[in-house]
Amino acid sequence: MFFELLLAVLIGCFFGIITGLIPGIHVNLVSIMLLSLSGYFLGFTFPIVLAVFVIALAVTHTFLDSIPSIFLGAPDSDMALNVLPGHRMLLEGKGYEAVKLTVIGSLLALICTILIIPFMITFVPKIYLFLQPFMGYILIVVVLFMILKESGPDKKLFGFYIFLISGVLGSIVLNWPNLEQPLFPMLSGLLGISALVLSLSQNVSLPKQRITNSIKIGKKKGIKAVGAAVFSGSLTGIFPGLGAAQAAIIAMQLVGDIGMHAFMVLIGGINTVNFVFSLVTFYTLEKARNGAVVAILEIVKSIDLNGLIVFLGAALIAGAIAACLALMFARGFSSIISKLNYNVLVYCIIGFITLLTFYFSGIIGLIILITSTGIGLLAPLFNVKRSHAMGCLLLPVILFFLI
Repeated sequence: MFFELLLAVLIGCFFGIITGLIPGIHVNLVSIMLLSLSGYFLGFTFPIVLAVFVIALAVTHTFLDSIPSIFLGAPDSDMALNVLPGHRMLLEGKGYEAVKLTVIGSLLALICTILIIPFMITFVPKIYLFLQPFMGYILIVVVLFMILKESGPDKKLFGFYIFLISGVLGSIVLNWPNLEQPLFPMLSGLLGISALVLSLSQNVSLPKQRITNSIKIGKKKGIKAVGAAVFSGSLTGIFPGLGAAQAAIIAMQLVGDIGMHAFMVLIGGINTVNFVFSLVTFYTLEKARNGAVVAILEIVKSIDLNGLIVFLGAALIAGAIAACLALMFARGFSSIISKLNYNVLVYCIIGFITLLTFYFSGIIGLIILITSTGIGLLAPLFNVKRSHAMGCLLLPVILFFLI
């Protein structure tokens, strides 16, 4: 059994490389495919082995999905806010260090989360019952705080407008019938292509990427970033409708201005905690909070304490492997991308995202991509924070909790 579990972790890490590095190929897609084939695999292996494969896949994905968001500007929902500071560091020749910061955040947050889980198991049901009625109102307060932090009444008004229009877009897109991968064109337009178009208009050139360890984060900022990642990431594991992007918004309001580098640590950490803590929700509440855990729930039905320990052990091993893989691939991307013409690269990325959008979501997806790109350009035009565009996810979640 031990050998089979270890093999499942390694195979899961391999598939996590595919989902992490290729935009549009999500963990949920592979999990659903596994679920449909589970009857065949269960003929010669155990349910817990398949579950461990999904866990290793999902954890590896959370370590590697920062690479396409930083180097290509093609985010998934968990790394949406990572695009902007990551792209800024890429333009400074620090793409590798940007990835390294997210990896540090993921690994430290994973370790901290596993350490606190034994103390949290008994409290999770109580936290869920206590906070669930107030989550919508908590998110409204977070949104108001975001908007009021803008300087001057004009910027506050523009921030509210961007939040509202992106929120309306998100509500339409997420409720559009039979639309595959709705988040991909919406987030790619709002935070990916819009930033790339802006860099084209400013005649940006991509400097040679440096593989260094020059970035230092203060101990206080590092603790704040990891602590906020564990706290807000845990909320996403408990409450339905909340994802890593919403958790990042909450965390940003909690820690204040911690600087771009600590923010990268924060985003990387949330992404990993989001998945790992959902295993605790599965154990304590028998509820699934994401597609990967839905697949695990269907395969194993329920788990005991020993099963949870096996799952967390698999997550820790996968995290250690994934950290090394992420840094290795980041080095490769850094050495290749600096040899390319930046403008040609940007046009190729935009074309690639457009083709993926058409493949997954058809003509409707292209309309969403164009619309969201236009909205994504409003924030720099009005000189307000781009995070207001996360209304595309926040407003639907607020309505989910209040209606």
